[in-house]
Amino acid sequence: MIFRFRVILDNDTEEDVFRDLEIRRTDTLEDLHNSITQAFGFDGAEMASFYLSDDQWNQGEEFSLFDLSDGLDAVSLMNETALDGILSEQQTKLIYVYDFFNMWTFFVELAEIVDEVEGVDYPNLMFVHGQIPDDAPEKTFEADDDDFDDFDEFDDDLDLEDYDGLDFDENWN
Repeated sequence: MIFRFRVILDNDTEEDVFRDLEIRRTDTLEDLHNSITQAFGFDGAEMASFYLSDDQWNQGEEFSLFDLSDGLDAVSLMNETALDGILSEQQTKLIYVYDFFNMWTFFVELAEIVDEVEGVDYPNLMFVHGQIPDDAPEKTFEADDDDFDDFDEFDDDLDLEDYDGLDFDENWN
């Protein structure tokens, strides 16, 4: 079976920029990453991650290109994650971020699942629309004022001058 994806650049330009890709359902997220970077003309040398997403495009579990956790946390890696292991007719959306310095952000949606066509090489770039801009679109990270109403940085009743009450062994090593 073949997964058909629409990959849309998250941008605020006048023209939509997207690519339609086909890839085997048993391929990995790393294979999809390579297909996306080639389809949009990136060299593929930058850090990238996929994130599971819901219908409102909220960012969920991360699947990273490399393990940068220093072994502290479990990390899901692209090369260990098959597409059909995380995507289905019910779970169709991913967010893809390429180059964390420039934050190229893409909405990736599984559009349909079809039979493999004999003679077609996969992955397959099916359709190209729009030119990618020279620079990544600016991102605005905003929160509503009421998102922080319940936050009080110093609401912990901690006396920083009371060393005996801190339960801290200053000679721990």
